[in-house]
Amino acid sequence: MEKVSNPPASGTGSHRLTKAERRQQLLKTALLIVREEDADRLTLGHLAVRAGVSKPVVYDHFRTRSALLIELYRWIDTERVDAFRHAMAGNPQNLEDTAQALASAYIHCAADQTDEFHAVGAALAGSSDKAVVFQELLDNCVRMFMAVLEPHAALSTAEMERICTGLIGAGEALSSATVRGRHTLDEAITTFSSLILGAFHR
Repeated sequence: MEKVSNPPASGTGSHRLTKAERRQQLLKTALLIVREEDADRLTLGHLAVRAGVSKPVVYDHFRTRSALLIELYRWIDTERVDAFRHAMAGNPQNLEDTAQALASAYIHCAADQTDEFHAVGAALAGSSDKAVVFQELLDNCVRMFMAVLEPHAALSTAEMERICTGLIGAGEALSSATVRGRHTLDEAITTFSSLILGAFHR
């Protein structure tokens, strides 16, 4: 999936931000801190300084550092999934091209251990909430796969969900093996693309 674009400057402009706008500003600023400094530098106090707001404003949105990391983790993934879904919707392709695009995007994203998503995930190590959120994000990926692949298969929603859940599991396993050096990125992408095609060439 594509990375979230660089956030703009955190100034509030000429109008008072709504609570939703302020939350968005804080998340974008938090992302900037992770990119420019490190996930370890992302504290509620430092976020307030970088965003140009008081600490109570930050605490009004995120009660703890863990809550901030969880929301940032969720937000990064949701932005990527939405961007990819919209890009695919605006560029109709056949099943072969769709499978290749899905495989490449998923493997590159899941196997990239240097980007901000994995940096935030590492900072969440030990958090009891991480496993719950990670499952939520996997479910989001299943829905994205369903939306992208639905035009290429006349299946019931339940069957499509089962197939896409299995494909996501395969993608996770291939990405993990790639990180461990068992396969190259190209090998993993080729295999994942073949699995996607095989699931619908029936």
